[in-house]
Parts: sequence; C-alpha cells; structure tokens
Amino acid sequence: MLGPGDWIDAALTVLATETIDAVRVDVLAKRMNVTRGSFYWHFEDRDDLLGRLLEHWRKTTTERVIERFTLGSNSPGEMLKGLLALPYHGRTAAHASSVEMAIREWARRHEAARLVVAEVDNQRLGYIAQCFTALGCSLSEARHRADIFYATLIGQSILGTQILESQIEERLRMLGQLFVDSATGPKHPA
Repeated sequence: MLGPGDWIDAALTVLATETIDAVRVDVLAKRMNVTRGSFYWHFEDRDDLLGRLLEHWRKTTTERVIERFTLGSNSPGEMLKGLLALPYHGRTAAHASSVEMAIREWARRHEAARLVVAEVDNQRLGYIAQCFTALGCSLSEARHRADIFYATLIGQSILGTQILESQIEERLRMLGQLFVDSATGPKHPA
C-alpha cells in the first residue's frame, strides 16, 4: 500500500525532471499507476502535498545532513570537508542537485517555497558559520567564510557532475585547503 512518502518521492521526481507546474495529482497518479483517490487518503489537496514536499526537502537535505555531521566524531574541519564532498556522491548527489535547483526555481515564483528556501539557507549558513567559529574564526569572519563556502557548495552541486572522477580527489584537496586549512592557520592582523 502506498504511503505519503511514495507520493512525495513521485512529486520530487516530477519536480526534478519538469517543473512545479507538472506536480499535479493526476500526473502523479498516472505515473504511480494508482487512482487519485489514493492521493486523497493521505493529503487534503495539492497544496498539502506541496507543503509536505518542502518539509521533506528541508528535513532530508538540511536537518538530517547537519545531524549526521554533528553526531559523528568529526572535528569542525572534517565536517566542512565532508560537506564539500557531498556534491560528488554519484547519482544521489545528481538527484539532490536536480531537486535543489527545481525547488529554487519554484521559490522564484511562489512565496511559500521562497520562505522555506530562505529558512533552509539560513539554517545551512548558520551551521557552516558555527564550524568556522569552532575553528577559531571571529564571528564576522565565520559568517563571510560561510557565505563563500555555501555559494561554492551550491555551485559544486550544479557543476560537480562535469568533473572527471580522477579529478575529484584533487578538487576536494584544494577546496579543503582554501576553506578549512586557511581557517585554522595562523591569523594575520587586518
């Protein structure tokens, strides 16, 4: 029997390959080879689905990622390097990137999505800034580094599939030096 998660997964697939306008009950039911009645067993309407889709995205791409890195025994530097490696995790990363871009496009046109994207960005930036603060950066420097780090991370998730497998290790080493090693190195007066 299908549950709400099945509908959300189907909606994410449609969103990632088409647009938010294509995420409709009839389209999803047809793709899943079920009746529309099954949808209404789990959701009030399309808006309910879209709201839960945004919550699912927030939880899986932000809250669970932060939790996974926080609960590990990694240092802040290792956590940041781990985040930099996320765009290179094969098909999972490619799908996550497609969903990320589709949700950001959706947010350009719809207020509810825009609000969730802004909250997610703030949560991600806050976590990254905390890591830089733990490395010894001032609050101001940590915020600036977090902004640049996050922009690079989003860019890498979009461009990551265009790098040869043999170049990934070198890219990650260089990004680690640029962001993490330089944050933990000797501080120079301004």
